[in-house]
Amino acid sequence: MTIGPWCQVGPDVTIEHGATLISHVVVDGHTVIGAEALLYPFSTVGMAPQDLKYKGEPTRCRLGARTQVREHVTIHRGTVTGAGLTEVGDDGLLMAGVHVAHDCMVGRNVVVANNVLMGGHVSIGDFAVVGGGAAIHQFTRIGRAAMIGGMAGVEADVIPFGTVMGNRAHLAGLNIIGLRRRGYDRTQIHAVRAAFRLMFRGDGVFSERVEEARAAFAHEVLVAELLAFIDTPSRRGLIRAAAFDESDDDAA
Repeated sequence: MTIGPWCQVGPDVTIEHGATLISHVVVDGHTVIGAEALLYPFSTVGMAPQDLKYKGEPTRCRLGARTQVREHVTIHRGTVTGAGLTEVGDDGLLMAGVHVAHDCMVGRNVVVANNVLMGGHVSIGDFAVVGGGAAIHQFTRIGRAAMIGGMAGVEADVIPFGTVMGNRAHLAGLNIIGLRRRGYDRTQIHAVRAAFRLMFRGDGVFSERVEEARAAFAHEVLVAELLAFIDTPSRRGLIRAAAFDESDDDAA
């Protein structure tokens, strides 16, 4: 590991092999910095949460291996009223000015652009991309490989592979480019697109459309993941779709 000048590392911090703190980095609390992680100047990891109920309990924070934390990023440790852990997964990128609040769980290979704000208890799935300036309400879930548009105000859950934009954010389509980059073939993508259109663009009661999609497409792996996300109890509910343009999810 390499700890540069003017860094401050607390006594309960573990820094794994190959990690680098360039300079002016503060790491505090019961925090683990993963192998080969790279922390840029003026970032802080594991500091006390911005929660008036927090009374100094020994909660934890973990930063994944090979994750880059750019300038002025703040990642706060968990609280006893949550999971007691804030975690950012392996191989991620948090660009300058990002705030990861207490008890957030950020998956692997997640890219978070500049000045994104996460409230407490936010969950972000693997391979998600969050555009610059987005604000994510506490307890919101962002599904795997979803894409959040820049400046979006996200106050409800985003389905896996979904693309949302706007303030307040609406579901604009599917992240087709992201699915292709993850190696899913045309048949799988066509199936999840058809299920998406049935559930989010069809007529009638949403719960009935979900059951229609389950009957028709539940054997498809991507659709099964989407249905499992919808079935999971939520504090925030789901972001729904806006007016549909047939090109929306093709261009996502």
